[in-house]
Amino acid sequence: MSQEQPKREDHQEEAITYGDVFNVQGDLKTKPIASVDAATMQKVESHLLGKNPKGGVAAAMQSAAMKNERDGVVGLNDINNIAAGDGVSVKETDSPGRQVISESVGEQVAQKSVEEKEKRVNKLVEMVEQFSKKAPLTSSLVQEMGIGGGGITIGEALEATVLTAGKKPVEWSDAAAIQAAEVRATGRTNIVPGGVAAAAQSAATLNARITKEEDKTKLADILADATSKLPSDRAATRRDAEGVTGAEMRNDPNLTTHPGGVSAAVAAAARLNQITN
Repeated sequence: MSQEQPKREDHQEEAITYGDVFNVQGDLKTKPIASVDAATMQKVESHLLGKNPKGGVAAAMQSAAMKNERDGVVGLNDINNIAAGDGVSVKETDSPGRQVISESVGEQVAQKSVEEKEKRVNKLVEMVEQFSKKAPLTSSLVQEMGIGGGGITIGEALEATVLTAGKKPVEWSDAAAIQAAEVRATGRTNIVPGGVAAAAQSAATLNARITKEEDKTKLADILADATSKLPSDRAATRRDAEGVTGAEMRNDPNLTTHPGGVSAAVAAAARLNQITN
């Protein structure tokens, strides 16, 4: 018996806790994610949203709970007292141009998602594709696609690149374009420590030393959820598009831009904003 107890403690140290997955504080931070907690969030999330979003709180909790259960850290019917007492909840709030969904565990917000932003990014992807086909972009087409609400931001344009060129390995031309976009979005003259530009520069440096394409860092790895990595953001303009395009071209061996890349997304956003304003 005395030899088995340390083994249990080792498992406890390896448990996936709420603090490992979410930005929470207090006692909840150190609690292992339990199966019943995950199932409860799944039900609440599905009831309000009509689905369990990929990458959402319920999905993250379910994955963590399954691993904890396999490792013997939690049992099938275990539930945390904090989650049981304060409960789990999903709250939907509408504001102009934004639909904010807050998911909480033990009265602490575990995750916020802005579905309206995702819709705008997806629409922007359609516009980038229109540009690549050299199809005319008219106000009627923009209206048909339902784009509006304060203009597409530079951060949203960067996120759209994940869908249009996300599998592309990061090169120096991409890093330069991302840096130009970040500088224009934030208004700063230097790059943000730990931001998208810094990450892109590191990725470009590492990729230059890697021979296998599958091992290289891709644009999607850098630009996913880019808006949350920018300290500030604003609607893209024609000057922004020109600056980002110039930066990408100057750092490309062939003095060109990548179809559907960073500069193409910012240019599409700028054009959209010009038509809708």
